[in-house]
Amino acid sequence: MKNSKIKNIIFDLGDVILNIDVPIASRSFAALSGREQEEILHIFKENALFRQFETGQLDEKGFRNYVREILDFLDLSDEAIDTAWNSLLLDLPPERVELLQKLSKNYRLFLLSNTSSIHITEVNKILKASTGIEKLDDLFETVFLSYEMGLMKPDPQIYQQVLELAGLNAEETLFLDDNPDNITAASKLGIDTILVQKPSTILEYLKDYAV
Repeated sequence: MKNSKIKNIIFDLGDVILNIDVPIASRSFAALSGREQEEILHIFKENALFRQFETGQLDEKGFRNYVREILDFLDLSDEAIDTAWNSLLLDLPPERVELLQKLSKNYRLFLLSNTSSIHITEVNKILKASTGIEKLDDLFETVFLSYEMGLMKPDPQIYQQVLELAGLNAEETLFLDDNPDNITAASKLGIDTILVQKPSTILEYLKDYAV
């Protein structure tokens, strides 16, 4: 149901705009290192690898070196690490981009993603290959990325920062994400929310907004 107060729409990236499959990355690192997937997941979680990278505590070089260190595999190439890390990124359906372009005529559009610089570089390649559009910045007024902000969803501060930096009123803002915790945190600040759940996509959820 369309909320007539909405003037701004904030989108998550993974599984909202771009299709992803997170477990593929741990399988890829398992194959690279000759370890079991469960062991890889435990090592990465224990060392807070993704959180450190996605909040900017590690830069790209630091991330790659830390992967080599915690996997005890010093000969891993940058390319091998990047390829494994990016393997969770799937396709970006052009019809979702067309929807964004249509929505942009009537709404201010923003992106808010927990992500890393390596992923964003690859996402822009996927975007260009599938639509001809150079980068995510061409689709949104502002792209808010966790590694640049030093914060991750569902930290309430990240939503507060987006509202303040973009000059948005919470009650005039709609946020779409596939993670229930991220949705709950945004809702507590008065932001209108939609939990995106497969097999439905933003095409269905936003059809009333795109008319």
